[in-house]
Amino acid sequence: MSDDLSPVDPGPVDFAKGGGLVPAIVQHAATGEVLMLGYMNAQALQETKAKGLVTFWSRSKNRLWTKGETSGDVLRLVSMKADCDRDALLVQALPEGPTCHLGTRSCFGDYPGPGLAFLGELSAIVDSRSEANPDESYTARLLAKGINKVAQKVGEEGVETALAGVSEDNAALTGEAADLVFHLIVLLKARGLSLADVAAELKRRHAKA
Repeated sequence: MSDDLSPVDPGPVDFAKGGGLVPAIVQHAATGEVLMLGYMNAQALQETKAKGLVTFWSRSKNRLWTKGETSGDVLRLVSMKADCDRDALLVQALPEGPTCHLGTRSCFGDYPGPGLAFLGELSAIVDSRSEANPDESYTARLLAKGINKVAQKVGEEGVETALAGVSEDNAALTGEAADLVFHLIVLLKARGLSLADVAAELKRRHAKA
């Protein structure tokens, strides 16, 4: 398989093995949460790539079905990858609204996702609150004060975290670390970055090691 494939091109997929359909597991691109399981045929795969909206073959309706076509709760495609046997797909997407028709974040209920998934959710919360009224949101208020003030807060929280690590108990250290991570996310937002960019840099360094 070529290394030149785009993130949304999984390469050849073995549709014949499953009678023309392959399972497609949809994962939240930011948090890692498993959102739903659907089935794609070749046409659904091409439609997903072309529109950038996750589209399945509905076995009950016997037609193509774009998630959210009536509710508006679409899944915006980020990437797709075939498994080792090329007869299943892992689809990473960003949901707009609840994924399940029952109103839950996931078709598996309000599954919290991997332990660190909330960091991705927190980044999204910071994004949304950056547009809020500064009188109603601490995040918006801090961002309105400018990059210097945000950076100052990160410095203050870093010092407090270090001091807690030396002289306070685990609960205090955890609390200070939480403050530090939150303000770091706000600083990254102020510069047009996110924790995903930090993770990508860490991954790049690890690959070189």
